[in-house]
Amino acid sequence: MAYPFPELKYAYDALEPFIDTKTMETHHGKHHKTYVDRFNTAVASKPELAGMSGEDIIANIDKVSEDVRAAVRNNGGGAVNHSLYWSIMAPKAGGEANGPVAEAIKATFGSFAEFKIKFTDAATTQFGSGWAWLVVNKEKKLEIVKTANQDSPLSAGKKPVLLIDVWEHAYYLKYQNRRPEYIEAFYNVINWEKVNELYLAAK
Repeated sequence: MAYPFPELKYAYDALEPFIDTKTMETHHGKHHKTYVDRFNTAVASKPELAGMSGEDIIANIDKVSEDVRAAVRNNGGGAVNHSLYWSIMAPKAGGEANGPVAEAIKATFGSFAEFKIKFTDAATTQFGSGWAWLVVNKEKKLEIVKTANQDSPLSAGKKPVLLIDVWEHAYYLKYQNRRPEYIEAFYNVINWEKVNELYLAAK
């Protein structure tokens, strides 16, 4: 079964003024669509991957045939990462964390403010293209990590609950080279209800 290209649950302009309409149109409709198409092409000739979810394939990337592993890692990672990224954003959202994940953030980092400093630093200092993540690690504890390109913590056995795309295509039309401004704006669109859902599932 082909990996699906997800429709957004909100309009392209719904995250204004924090993430602009044109960026959403290009990022979702072009960049993400290309990753999905290329991922499906890469796995089409591999019957051993049939029936596996995109997430399971990325989590077991070392078991993917070497002849398609790079294409699956790059394009499958792009497909899976973006699908999650859209889901953890929403209009009329943002603010401080709430619910069970807020309690875990406080227990792990001391406060939401301290978490925000550390998560922002990870997103800001990721050199070149990549992502910053809040994950549940193998010890069932929260951890902040960053990955290059379209790599995913799933490949290291960690469960993502929050992520931010810091590839330039995620912010350049509105923020140009001002990545820190985009990162600060991102906190206004985090869908903490979805983050809590992911956190509870990962625990």
